[in-house]
Parts: sequence; structure tokens; C-alpha cells
Amino acid sequence: MNPSSSGPRLGRSVLAVFAGLLVNVIPAVAIDGVLHATGVFPAMPERMSDGLFILAAAYRVLLGVAGAYVTARLAPRSPVMHALVLGSVGVAMCTAGMLAMRDAGPVWYPLSLIVLIVPCSLLGAALAGKGPTAPTVVSTSAD
Repeated sequence: MNPSSSGPRLGRSVLAVFAGLLVNVIPAVAIDGVLHATGVFPAMPERMSDGLFILAAAYRVLLGVAGAYVTARLAPRSPVMHALVLGSVGVAMCTAGMLAMRDAGPVWYPLSLIVLIVPCSLLGAALAGKGPTAPTVVSTSAD
């Protein structure tokens, strides 16, 4: 490997993962803010209902797929690995959030996000056309 070529690729790798993180985090914070401001979510110290946690998990899952998609598209090589690195960052963030805010909601909420991160990462990479895909069945008969 040429040492001078690893620098730009490393930079593009970091940028790809960072971009995916931004695609996930910024809209999640914005959506949370809008839902709190419009009264869909209660004021911050008040605990949300399980139904509202399901809503939050649903859009976070979609944003996780979108973030992995962006990461895979921007990755200079190994797009699935880059999407999984993004997923690892997500696992770390969810785990830290779960520990820091353990009394703020049901334990199933952060655990469900942690469990869904890898499938979301793989789906995002697959949607980018750079991930694992299902085998194609080819018919050889002329019906």
C-alpha cells in the first residue's frame, strides 16, 4: 500500500461515516424539537408514553437507514464496512444514552435501537447498491 494514498482514503472514510452520522442525528434532534414544540411529545422532564417512544424509535430507524445509505454511497471502498462502523458509533451512542438517562424512559427503547442498528446499517448499504443483496433467480425456461 502506498502511504501517500492512504491519507486521502482515510479522510474520505472518516467523512463518509461523519456524514452518515449527521444525516441521522441532525434530523432526529430537529424532529424531537418539533414534536416537543407542537405538544405531540410532552415537556422535557415529563416521561413520554410507550406509544410516543414507538414513534421516536420508528423515525430513528428510518434515519439510521438513511445515514447508512449516505455512508455507503460516500465510502471510498468497503461500503458495508463503513456502514457497520457508523452502526458501531450508533451502538456506543445509544449505550451511553441508555446509561445516562436510565430513568427517562422504558429500557426497551434504547435496547430496541441497539438491536436494530446492524440491520439498519446493512439495509442502508444494500439500498445504496453497495451492500449484501438477495440472490436473483433466473428462469431458463421459455414458458
